[in-house]
Amino acid sequence: MRRAGEENPENSRIMLGLLDAVEQDRAQSQRLLASELGIALGLVNAYLKRCIKKGLVKVRSAPARRYAYYLTSQGFAEKSRLTVDYLSYSFEFFRQAKHDCSELFGVANGRGVKKILFVGESDLAEIAALCTMDHGIEIVGLVQAGTAKREFMGAPIYADLETVTKPFDCVLITGVTDARALSDAAAVRFGADRVLVPKMLRVKMKKPQEVIE
Repeated sequence: MRRAGEENPENSRIMLGLLDAVEQDRAQSQRLLASELGIALGLVNAYLKRCIKKGLVKVRSAPARRYAYYLTSQGFAEKSRLTVDYLSYSFEFFRQAKHDCSELFGVANGRGVKKILFVGESDLAEIAALCTMDHGIEIVGLVQAGTAKREFMGAPIYADLETVTKPFDCVLITGVTDARALSDAAAVRFGADRVLVPKMLRVKMKKPQEVIE
């Protein structure tokens, strides 16, 4: 998904969110900012220090709030660059995900697949769900540990592979950050021939004996 030499998309997302928060004067409460960005409180502090060291953000004393952060001209320029990069990445991610999922579902249709189980909650899962509508495939559920959500596109969310109760024809790996582990686990549980993996995840399915070993 990411070419050599490019920045980590997650790092860029956090940096962009942080710089935007500073510009909008939302960086005064690091605890709220951590919740907004979906990262640990200590990580917010680390990113702020990094921005200050790079000259993107300056800090000054403010009696009522202890400290006030503001963007430098360099910070505004970096925020603009990250915005363009993030939008470009988002478009490329959507295009590639849609292409890969449509290709997989076309093959799945040829095999008589009508019901599918998603494994992994992500943007890829959302895009794949849209593609199922074009191929007449039903999502029977999504496997995702540790989520408070109960449903995904009207289908139930399961905590793990062992708790899936509805019958399905095959599994689609939609977890992005742990695709390799999810693929191996699904192959062991349901058989490698029932596991579909979008090309963009760059996971080569192992043979059954390799998975077991």
